[in-house]
Amino acid sequence: MDPVYLLVAVGAIVAGFVQGLSGFAFGMVAMSFWAWGLDPRLAAALSVFGALTGQLLAVFTVRRGFNLRLLLPFVLGGLAGIPLGVLVLPQLDMAWFKALLGGFLAVWCPVMLRVRRLPPIKVGGRIGDAVAGMAGGVLSGIGGFAGPVPTLWSTLRGFAKDEQRAVIQNFNLAMLAVTVLGLLTASGIALLCSALPVLLSR
Repeated sequence: MDPVYLLVAVGAIVAGFVQGLSGFAFGMVAMSFWAWGLDPRLAAALSVFGALTGQLLAVFTVRRGFNLRLLLPFVLGGLAGIPLGVLVLPQLDMAWFKALLGGFLAVWCPVMLRVRRLPPIKVGGRIGDAVAGMAGGVLSGIGGFAGPVPTLWSTLRGFAKDEQRAVIQNFNLAMLAVTVLGLLTASGIALLCSALPVLLSR
């Protein structure tokens, strides 16, 4: 097997497992593999497609806690952020792309482990939700990382578990569905086909 296809498949397996456990984070995990062997734009397209596949498979599990009023500011902010991320993506140098991804993972993971111990944030409200959504939209356009910033923000806001999961998974689904239209090109079709069976078998 071509090493590139093996890299895609292994990244999809590990990222799919993590997304199945957490409901998000496909892009971050997959990119930690794919950034080392794929062009950033192709890796981003694969990441968005894979994360979207996972969200579609899980869409019926998040009906409990769904609140359109709570979700809407995140989505509106995210839709404003996606074009910015898509514009930034072609300008990314591979070395910078790897460094930024590694730095993001190194900071985000320990923060999420400790964030539940912090008192909930009572300021910001819907404007803060929209800003977090916009950041998620930018990151979705760059590489399918729609979930991390809104997840951190909704945790800091003290959302109930079911409420948070419903917001994040529906936000991710909306962002990834829009992003994939702007990123997917013919050059990624063969690699997408190699990853799809793994994603669907989770």
